[in-house]
Amino acid sequence: MVRTYLLLAWTWTRAAAAYRLSFTIMIVFGFLIAAMDLAAILVIFANTTTLGGFSREEVLFLYGTAGVAFAMADMLFSNLDRTSQHIKAGTFDAMLIRPVSAWVQMATDRFMPTRFGRVLQALAALVYALAALDLPWQRLWMVPLMIACGMVIFTALWTFGGAVQFLLTDAAEVANAFTYGSGTLSMYPFSVYGRDLVRGVTYVLPLAFINWQPGLYVLDRDDPFGLPSFARFLGPAVAVALTLLAALAWRQGIRRYRSTGS
Repeated sequence: MVRTYLLLAWTWTRAAAAYRLSFTIMIVFGFLIAAMDLAAILVIFANTTTLGGFSREEVLFLYGTAGVAFAMADMLFSNLDRTSQHIKAGTFDAMLIRPVSAWVQMATDRFMPTRFGRVLQALAALVYALAALDLPWQRLWMVPLMIACGMVIFTALWTFGGAVQFLLTDAAEVANAFTYGSGTLSMYPFSVYGRDLVRGVTYVLPLAFINWQPGLYVLDRDDPFGLPSFARFLGPAVAVALTLLAALAWRQGIRRYRSTGS
């Protein structure tokens, strides 16, 4: 499955890289567009010293970890939100008869390596934050783990979004509200949000385990909402549980799918 994904993604990458100038411009353009979110944070700190009780560097750390995880998942798997387009066009039928997972085919359909510019932008912000904060090395092991778990959680959300489109073929925009909306929400300290919203993104849609809870551990900060300290280490368990649920939803969607007859 992994080998097939890489082969398909490489095919689209070679096709895009054939036009080198366009390929480079799109990467730079993606970098600059993503930098607008960073610019918004810098504007806020031009007028204040803290945001939700967190310093500029701490906010950039949360922004960078969530940004890298989201941008990687966006580049690698966000094409799952195009499921309804294939259902309407009748091209999803062809995916089902090929000896390759339909999920892999959907994830790599029109794969866009130019989105790597967004990854570079978030990574640059994260590197700067880590250098400025000078965090104890004993806690840095959590950083790659939280990025990996974040990627898995975001990918599961895109899979859920794709699965929903088997039932509601016009639900792509609704799914995007949860995927792209979750990416934006997780880039800020959860202390700036209301308590009810934080409960929702902790117990219902577990975005808190992408970078908020593990980020509190890395930054050695207390949870302003009073969750126990062990919650900071639940990211892998949450990622696995959400992946299993997303896989189940996708399989149920496949089973309920009815061919267009094309």
